[in-house]
Amino acid sequence: MPWYAIYTKPRHEKTVFERLEEKNIETYLPLVMRVSQWKDRKKKVEEPLFRSYLFAEFEYKNRFDILETNGVVKIVNFNGKPAVVPDWQIESLRTMLEAPETIQLESYMKPGMLVEVVVGPMRGMRGTVIRRKGKNRLVLSIDGIMQSVSVEIAEADLKKVKS
Repeated sequence: MPWYAIYTKPRHEKTVFERLEEKNIETYLPLVMRVSQWKDRKKKVEEPLFRSYLFAEFEYKNRFDILETNGVVKIVNFNGKPAVVPDWQIESLRTMLEAPETIQLESYMKPGMLVEVVVGPMRGMRGTVIRRKGKNRLVLSIDGIMQSVSVEIAEADLKKVKS
């Protein structure tokens, strides 16, 4: 059976996980330990790696069991098709979480995405991302003269621009 990405209400990941497990649905919620700081103390808490997301393995024709679960917002889909997560990605995630102290979330940037530089001498500059020879480049296109120029840049220096 395929794995699907499930989007939950904020801070409902663990509750949804438990409710789906009660329904005997194979579910995976990647958790990591993080230090949370309050005014008077610090505390280690187990939090979802991906906020508002978990994964479930089920036949898509049985999706209504998932959707009627309290706390579930939707089954993630792209262009009207459910987002199937390959088994190897779930297994890779499980393997990575065996050494959770080394886990770090990264920005998901793909070629063609509009971004803005957030640090460095080019701060505030906008352009699109391309990859050339395994490195990210920021492309500035000047539409009026139909010309483009690019510069190599670290992905950590970029943020996605909301359209």
